[in-house]
Amino acid sequence: AEVGEFSAATVNALLVDAKVSRERVVAIGSHGQTIRHRPNANPRFTMQIGDPNIITERTGVTTVADFRRRDVAAGGQGAPLVPAFHDWLFRSASVDRAVVNIGGIANVTILDSTRSTTVLGFDTGPGNGLMDSWVAKHHDRRFDEGGTWASTGRVNQALLERLLGDPYFEAPPPKSTGREDFNLEWLERRAGAILSNVAASDVQATLCALTAQSIADSITDVAPSTTELFVCGGGTHNLTLMSALRERCEARSVAPTHTLGLDPDWVEAVAFAWLAKQTLSRAPGNMASVTGAHGPRVLGGIYFI
Repeated sequence: AEVGEFSAATVNALLVDAKVSRERVVAIGSHGQTIRHRPNANPRFTMQIGDPNIITERTGVTTVADFRRRDVAAGGQGAPLVPAFHDWLFRSASVDRAVVNIGGIANVTILDSTRSTTVLGFDTGPGNGLMDSWVAKHHDRRFDEGGTWASTGRVNQALLERLLGDPYFEAPPPKSTGREDFNLEWLERRAGAILSNVAASDVQATLCALTAQSIADSITDVAPSTTELFVCGGGTHNLTLMSALRERCEARSVAPTHTLGLDPDWVEAVAFAWLAKQTLSRAPGNMASVTGAHGPRVLGGIYFI
């Protein structure tokens, strides 16, 4: 309920700031906040909070929400959902591209210019989440702004190889993950005795390298012909991470999505606005080739004003 109230207040403030009347807004696409994602459990489930009834009631705008559970019910991972939007907006007819969203978890969309293969998309592993947790443990900060702390450390190769040995990185898509898998408990368990012998700043540098390496390896494994990589999400503000990604992507160009016309901070929000449009049009929002669902599905519930 509190997340719903916060979301509604944010929407109302945005409408005032943008000088847009609520009558002009067709709908709000609300992802909500994922608190548990277990698409491989028995029973399989995913849970997002942020009551859409409250959002509709407080804003006076129709709200579309709960996008993931229909895909899970249809046998899919429920994630990632943004590849359909990436395909609609970012695909090139001449160059093989990948779009990477780096939030708490990182996900990649593979866009083949020839359309000879189905769109691939999956979670590559940790994005900013592990780095955020580690800096919060050692400093009074929620995240490592600009990657400045990571830039003071040195990558510990033994630790990096131990972390990359997690079976998730080798698993074929479709696959998805979350903070319930990649967290500080996972780090301590996976690293073992190595962790206590590595300086905290070096661990941060290694976690940054882990995110960059797992993204680069994923693209190389499933789409070696990719020549352009476009990045969105909060990870674009981590200069150390972006530098590590460029270093590991070698011949591929790496740039934020603003070079394609959409600010990296807006891509996820615009994607769920687009998914809301799909739902209102009774059009599919998922991609079975990405999530592993039994087929295309209209996603989410509509809470009419």
